[in-house]
Order: sequence, then structure tokens, then C-alpha cells
Amino acid sequence: MSTPDFNLLVTLDAVLAEGSVARAAQRLRLSPSAMSRALARLRETTGDPLLVRAGRGLVPTPRALELRERVSQLVQEAEAILRPAEKLKLKQLVRTFTLRTREGFVENFGPDLIARVGAEAPGVRLCFVQKANKESTSLRDGSVDLEIGVVGEATSPEVRTRALFRDRFIGVVRIEHALSKGQITPSRYATGGHIAVSRRVLDKGPIDEALKTFGLEREIVTIVESFSAALALAQTSDLIASVPGRYTGSLRSGMHSFPLPFSMQEITISMLWHPRMDADPAHRWLRNIVLDICAAIR
Repeated sequence: MSTPDFNLLVTLDAVLAEGSVARAAQRLRLSPSAMSRALARLRETTGDPLLVRAGRGLVPTPRALELRERVSQLVQEAEAILRPAEKLKLKQLVRTFTLRTREGFVENFGPDLIARVGAEAPGVRLCFVQKANKESTSLRDGSVDLEIGVVGEATSPEVRTRALFRDRFIGVVRIEHALSKGQITPSRYATGGHIAVSRRVLDKGPIDEALKTFGLEREIVTIVESFSAALALAQTSDLIASVPGRYTGSLRSGMHSFPLPFSMQEITISMLWHPRMDADPAHRWLRNIVLDICAAIR
């Protein structure tokens, strides 16, 4: 079965509303001959004459009267669908956005983000879920609206990204730790016991590669999956945690932080979203707020 020409609905709506081929042609800005051809196609498609002559005018058939209200509603709905979105009314917006992040983001950026969203759109609720991997499935299936993290090889190429800030790893120990005093050299840093952070339970990473250039190797005492777990252990032991500084600012309260005594490449923290949300006004508003909050907190 061939696909019907939906443009005929607009023509049918005009003909039934005007009750005149000439007036329908004027309404649609068509020539009388083009309108006559369109009416002929409508009659062929519907199997009904639709308008029949009565004296000097035209009157609708029972089938035309039956269709008039339905066709008018369909055309209005189609026009509404194709019309540009109305201006976003934040005070009336009721919506829940799900953000997928690693630990540290909520603690560090969450309070200001929630306060800003609540002030501008009281009906909007933010739901934060943990980021267990870098796959983009949850963005694609719509279970997550926005993701915060480092763009990796597992990130789908279709995903949109926007850099939020750059960060670098730092060392963190408890206040009375030996590394809280004096100059920290690569040798002093490597000598202590270390906590490795890895979701894939890897005991080697960029820090270990950097130490190799000095002929040094650190002792990995334990491996954890999260920055918060690493900092909690470091706060109550003599172990050394190495975490992104800006990302974990609030998690390091009451601890001693220091720059790593060797060069490390910075990482870029970005927000990621599926392209189908790109033009959504509410989603765009949320992205701008996240961008502002991350720029403001150092």
C-alpha cells in the first residue's frame, strides 16, 4: 500500500472550512486550477465527492461533514508539532533530570547546582546516579540525561560533549602524616604506602609511569574503586591517596594536600549528552547552569 499524501489533509481542511474551491485556493495561495486538481485527488483518495453543486454554490456531503472536525483537529495538531518550541517557562517547568557522575562531583558541585536549579525552576528535581563505566548506553536509552566525566575510548562518537574544567592529580595525606611537612621529592612520595584508585582493579597507571622516569616505584598497599574511599582510608592511616584536586575539593576537608613532585598530564572533565537532547530548551538550560557552576567553583 502506497503512503498517502498528507498534504491533502491541509487541502481538505481548507475546502471543508471554506465550502468553496475559490476561497480555499485563496486561503492556501493556490491558483483555481491547482485547487481543482487537488480537489480531484481528494475525491479519488477518499472515494467521495466531498462537495457537490447545489444551485450556484457547493454543499458538503455527509462524508465531508463527518470528516470536517477530525481533519481540522489533525491539521492544528500537526501545525503545533512543527511549530518552534515555545519559550521555556522555568517557574512552570516540572521535570526530573538524571545526572551520572563519579563520587566527588555531588559533594563538590552539588550544593550550588541544586540551589541554582531550585531558585530558577522550583519544579525541577535532580537525580544523581553513580558512574560505574564510560559506556554511553544510558545516554542513548534515555535513562540518563547528562553525564559528567572524562571522555574515553568507550564513549560513543555520537555523544555531544562540552569541556567543564581541567584538573590535575594531587597527593593527599592526613594532617599529621610525615608528608605534611617539608619538601616532597619524588623519592619521598614513592617511599610511602599508596592507595590506588581503579574501577578495573589495576595497580598501575599514569602515576607509576611518571615515577619510572626517576627510576622509582611506589608500593600499592590497597586498591579501591572510588576517590572518596581512597580519601577516607588516607584520613585514618599513613597511606597516600592521589586524586584529582578540583574534582574532590570538598572531600579533602581537614586533610593535607600537595602537588605531585613530578609532571603529570592534566585531565579534562566534560559533560556529555545524547544529540537528541541538543535542542531541548530545558536540557540546554541545565547544561548552561552546570557550566556556570563548574566555572565558578575553583
